[in-house]
Amino acid sequence: MRPARVNVMPMEPDDLFAKRPDDPVTQLVRQDIDHLSVDELEARIAALQGEIERCGTKIRNALSHRATAESLFKR
Repeated sequence: MRPARVNVMPMEPDDLFAKRPDDPVTQLVRQDIDHLSVDELEARIAALQGEIERCGTKIRNALSHRATAESLFKR
């Protein structure tokens, strides 16, 4: 028996990211990584994980700010 697939249809990077060709994320996912060494790939992953954490922090701060504002205006 085959395991269930999480994503039935593969997603194209163009479907996931901004439509602007100069968008940094669009450019990033289009880069050829075949020539990178293991060390370079690990450094790239570390940098991307740092960026993910930075985005997560920004989201949490925005949600907290919104909740604070909503509680002020409900009074």
